[in-house]
Amino acid sequence: MKRTGEECVYLDIRHLSEEQLRRRFPNIFAKCMEAGINMAHDLIPVVPAAHFSCGGIQTDIRGASSIEGLYAAGESACTGLHGANRLASNSLLEAIVMPKFAAADIEKRFEELKNHFPDDELALNWTTGNATDSDELILISHNWDEIRRFMWDYVGIYRTDKRLERAKNRIKLIRKEIEKYYWDFTVTADLVELRNIATVAELIIDSSLKRHESRGLNYNADYPYLDPELECVDTIIQREL
Repeated sequence: MKRTGEECVYLDIRHLSEEQLRRRFPNIFAKCMEAGINMAHDLIPVVPAAHFSCGGIQTDIRGASSIEGLYAAGESACTGLHGANRLASNSLLEAIVMPKFAAADIEKRFEELKNHFPDDELALNWTTGNATDSDELILISHNWDEIRRFMWDYVGIYRTDKRLERAKNRIKLIRKEIEKYYWDFTVTADLVELRNIATVAELIIDSSLKRHESRGLNYNADYPYLDPELECVDTIIQREL
């Protein structure tokens, strides 16, 4: 797919009858039919998929990170209970337990705050300054779509340094646009989400550029082998003090 530019490959399972397919793969069959694909008669378009980043935000046993007020649980977290988290069957228990711990800790801290501050002091005093409502919401949807596309094309399973550099150049430009938009217009949930998505994308790209080997689920054609000098340990990213 990378070499030819094709959007997908095709799975051919037409040698089985529709009755067999419906019985053996009822959910997949139904999902394909929703997309207008009858597995018994049509080729099924297939693309590879993988996590861009395994593991996530380091937390303690309460689900609290090193950033005040930021909690993480499930696939976005790295608690150490199940190694590098991927929310598969081996971490389903963690996905149930950690949110319970986090919720209990948040409730406890909120009660402590209420005891120290009047209700009106708990509210965030927010001012929009000279910001106005935006009439250019297309920027948010366009940049969201562009990040998704170049991350898939350049930072997916199969990588090269040249593709990663292309992704880096694009994310730098997009983040400049987002920051200017952020200060000029009234903040919305979509805008904050877009800014967060761009930040995470840049962190993944930077980490990928620093990884001079192929290990785990990603492959860099410029570094096809494991680095014998590196031990198989977690990669921890933190801001330099």
